[in-house]
Amino acid sequence: MAKDGVREMHKWLRRLKMGMLAITVGTLMTGCKILITGQEVAKQAKKKDNQILIGFSMDTLREERWQKDKAIFEQKVKELGGDVKTLSANGDDNLQLSQAEQLISQGVDVLVVNPHNSKTTAAIVNKAHKEGIPVIAYDRLIMNADVDLYVTFDNVKVGELQAKAVVDHMAKESKGNMVYLGGADTDNNAKLFREGAMKVLKAEESKGKIKIVYDQYTKDWKPEEAMKNMENALTANKNNVQGVVAANDGVAGGAIQALSAQGLVGKVPVSGQDADLAACQRIAEGKQTMTVYKPIKSIASKAAELAVALAKGEKIEVKNKVHNGKINVPSVFLEPVVVTKDNLVQTVIRDGFHRMEEVYKNVPKDQWPK
Repeated sequence: MAKDGVREMHKWLRRLKMGMLAITVGTLMTGCKILITGQEVAKQAKKKDNQILIGFSMDTLREERWQKDKAIFEQKVKELGGDVKTLSANGDDNLQLSQAEQLISQGVDVLVVNPHNSKTTAAIVNKAHKEGIPVIAYDRLIMNADVDLYVTFDNVKVGELQAKAVVDHMAKESKGNMVYLGGADTDNNAKLFREGAMKVLKAEESKGKIKIVYDQYTKDWKPEEAMKNMENALTANKNNVQGVVAANDGVAGGAIQALSAQGLVGKVPVSGQDADLAACQRIAEGKQTMTVYKPIKSIASKAAELAVALAKGEKIEVKNKVHNGKINVPSVFLEPVVVTKDNLVQTVIRDGFHRMEEVYKNVPKDQWPK
């Protein structure tokens, strides 16, 4: 059956399922009637079309990094002979649920979910499993659900790397007051980043080297919310802030806007994460201290390979497990990389993640790395 024909079959099946219908088909050989449900017809259609279909339910495509995840994931699945249907919820829990239901109804073999809300997306796992569809949690863990597989970076380590970089920079300058700006409190990763950061910061605070004067999550990871939080931190401490651990580059960007208004850009170290182009430019310009580069090609390609393997029914062996409140989820951890002004060329530029001309476009050319 042609690919378009299969898609039309899926549309017909959705109408069939919604109407709670069944059809009877007379067989040529016996003349007897056989009841065929929509699910059985789907199985027959799949037998005729061996191409694997992967569903990718994404929280958002607003940030640059997620656009890269989408592109690399789709390309890798297609290289492996499959097809991908990707839907983005733009940070809307209800929309993500309805989009996941849409992907399930289209007969995907595996559903990959990058959750906006780590708790409410448990409903997606339950619905997928009712249809016999395995679920992979992408980058963020889905809580309290029987998730089949989790692919991510070591997110506690990410937080540790962020805090250590800021503390080390402060050691060169001065000791003092520390601000922590987290991610969205609905994102389990944000809690893991904070856990890692606080391991480092609390240890330094116990030695009397720093004082944590502000600790706040950032609603929906929005830079404008981060800017407000940073403004509040500066006001409460009369600008007496010597370090900012920001959970990602969007949060860092908002913090740096607030610092800029007080003439503190480049004077206060700020961390980040994701190696967004704007953040790498700020690092090149000396406005942001570091970012954590999570090679998107690694996670997107690995998730694609695992999704296709699951679709084929292959056995997957993993070394790690993470408890999500219900089960120990088989997990694949990838290594994050610290990026500073000293290794921009050896990391994001060498990997082709960003081009030299893009990263250093605001830096005089005679100051570019040789």
